[in-house]
Amino acid sequence: MLPSAFDVLGPIMVGPSSSHTAGALRIGRMAAELAPSEIKAASFTLYNSFAKTAEGHGTTRALVAGVLGMDTDDPRISHSREIAAERGVDIAFELVASAPDIHPNTADVTLFCEGEATVEVRGESIGGGRIRLSAIDGAPIEVTGDLPTLFIRHRDQPGVLGRLCTAVAVAGVNIATIKTTRRAPGADAFTVIESDEVIPMELLDALIEDPEVVYGRVLFIAGARLEAQAAFDEDFSSASALLAAAQEMPGSIGALMRRREIALVAQDPHANAAASVDAAMEKVAKVMGEEVRDTLEEPRPSLGGFLDGEAKRVLDHERALTLLGGDVEGRAIAYAMATVERSDTMGVIVAAPTAGASGIVPGSLIALGEALAEAAGLPLSPVVSLPRFEKALWCAAAIGAIAQGNASVSGAEAGCQAETGVAAAMAAAGLTQMLYGSPAACLDAAAIAIANTLGLVCDPALGLVEYPCQLRNAGGVAQAFCAARLALSGVESPVGLDEALAAMESVGGALPAALRETAEGGLAQCPSILARCKDCPHS
Repeated sequence: MLPSAFDVLGPIMVGPSSSHTAGALRIGRMAAELAPSEIKAASFTLYNSFAKTAEGHGTTRALVAGVLGMDTDDPRISHSREIAAERGVDIAFELVASAPDIHPNTADVTLFCEGEATVEVRGESIGGGRIRLSAIDGAPIEVTGDLPTLFIRHRDQPGVLGRLCTAVAVAGVNIATIKTTRRAPGADAFTVIESDEVIPMELLDALIEDPEVVYGRVLFIAGARLEAQAAFDEDFSSASALLAAAQEMPGSIGALMRRREIALVAQDPHANAAASVDAAMEKVAKVMGEEVRDTLEEPRPSLGGFLDGEAKRVLDHERALTLLGGDVEGRAIAYAMATVERSDTMGVIVAAPTAGASGIVPGSLIALGEALAEAAGLPLSPVVSLPRFEKALWCAAAIGAIAQGNASVSGAEAGCQAETGVAAAMAAAGLTQMLYGSPAACLDAAAIAIANTLGLVCDPALGLVEYPCQLRNAGGVAQAFCAARLALSGVESPVGLDEALAAMESVGGALPAALRETAEGGLAQCPSILARCKDCPHS
């Protein structure tokens, strides 16, 4: 199942990292959803990349914020530990820097609740703010949130599972998957039921009346979307399928992606699908408009100290702007850099498709949108409200969805090619659509951008999303403009987007762990960077 547009252009989040900040928050929040009673204390064990950059990425604060029930864009995240203390919730952390058999971004969360009840959850942040739960109370389990999920803890007794399934059937809920695990015969068991439709709370109320059920929860992992293939006629599983659908239906890739999103939301009987989808995209556009200008107007140092006003210096250098690549591309680079600066000061940004690559899509599309508005005599503010801009966002989301569904957008899994490379492909397609390129040209532009960023490693200095991340966002803008220019000129990519993404995934798997967001190779190991580590509180 391919993700929603708002799994790609999102989450809207406090920076600096979609995997280490937004993903961590969601792990904490999902653990809290499973708590059987009021939380009195919480302990966290962070592993591998989570452990190595816990403070610099705000991971500790994000986990606590999640346990306290905050959303990814809550401005209180940076003060979550102080808020926990005010509420009387005790917090403890343990850091395990090397655990080779565990996912790079893993956290164990133990919650101590009212009445001496406890719950233990292991969560993994898998990129772009998405997570999966891999263990609950020591029992191996998999909850991704790709579908609405019902979690039931019950005693391992004959007939219990049959009664659970009967209750689900009586409620008219279709079971997509069901899995039951237990630690020992006769002990507590855990049943996870995924459905391809909304799970009514009345069903949960009926289930927990069973005397063998300990407790149950309907899990709402942020970003979960319903499978809409039955309600959506066109195949959206690959770039080639998308192109075929776009050729059959007059219009753009952006229009097709919006139609698919409406089909997703329409399966919720309580939703006004079109209005809900348009409002969500308007919010994304609004935050993008804010994030590209914030630190241009008020430069400030980042958490790790690598960034402090670079974006404004780029924008203010008029000679470089006008002579090297043109004013539009120059503005786009400055806007992309400004977005990263806002993220790295724990400001609110849109992960697109990740926080580490968040500047490329808004920087590119807003700069071009402003240029088109100027040429047409339209007001620049707010250019993000123009239909042409939002349609380009939908097109970019389509490319990101295909990349996320068929390859990866995680630097920890496939290197920076999966983050800034995919973002450049998204931006290239969006730029091409804004200039009325055909669906085929949009996909060619995306494929060229992937090809030109193939093999790019993820080597954040001190493990922070600052250097070289900001500079690679600037480079991603340049790649997006180059790819769009080529595609609009009729230059076709000999390798289609599907093959390019497959190659990217293969290259990502071949990269050693030291070059996949661990800060153990590449530029992160240069002497000048290592010298900064001696007194750095964020490493």
